[in-house]
Amino acid sequence: MIEDLNPPDWLPVLNRWVQKLGAQRSLLLLCAAVWLLALAISQLMISLLGQGDRWVAAVSASVCALAITGGLGGLFLRLIVHLEQSQLRLTRFATLDPMTGIFNRRHFLNLVEREWAAAQRYDMACAMLVFDVDHFKCVNDAFGQRCGDLLLRRIAEASSETLRQADVLARFDGEVFILFLPHTDPLGAVDVAERIRERIEGLNFCWNSHSLPVSVSVGVAALQNHHLTLDQLIHDAEDALYLAKMAGRNCVRAGAGLLSGKLGGVFSN
Repeated sequence: MIEDLNPPDWLPVLNRWVQKLGAQRSLLLLCAAVWLLALAISQLMISLLGQGDRWVAAVSASVCALAITGGLGGLFLRLIVHLEQSQLRLTRFATLDPMTGIFNRRHFLNLVEREWAAAQRYDMACAMLVFDVDHFKCVNDAFGQRCGDLLLRRIAEASSETLRQADVLARFDGEVFILFLPHTDPLGAVDVAERIRERIEGLNFCWNSHSLPVSVSVGVAALQNHHLTLDQLIHDAEDALYLAKMAGRNCVRAGAGLLSGKLGGVFSN
């Protein structure tokens, strides 16, 4: 689970101090702390034993502390920075789709499950969009996977530019994207869907001097009383996506009973 990737509380705090002070000052501070600790322990041992030369003990403790800390301290500080960077990379890998840079399916479901539950509990509006890249297989077959990968990244970027901070966008499966819209009624969801469709249709996408037309089909579903689980809401959006594809693609369709009549070229089915 994503929660299992959380670092220990001290790691980011210590890393911030190292970054703030710099490697050299952090190492000096570490050496000073270890030296004072070693000095205090040597004097305490002489006091407890009741014998020994305090000056000899102090010099011996100082030499050992500074020699060991000077050698290992730098390695320790570099390890702290490396662990923090590794943690960030691991978290990014676990939450983001490496192809597009937006959320992956698992993290999307983890985030939206909580948002959806809150919306259902407090009777707040929310909506789900599922959109599919039209004729994506033809693009891969004709121009190769690298072209298809770039197209997915461009679509993810274009879609993200139309969204609010609270909206949650993810790559759901292959060329399918999914978008959760909190605090959004059906009319607002259809408006977002149409903006995304128009934005992607207007992409100037070229590959090896070939200009390729780009479009998406979008299915819209909004939270209703019969949605007892998040899967049911997603399923309704997927059903609406199927209707959009059956209608000829490059269009938006809403789920059954969501809208009445025609709205800006979008029909309720």
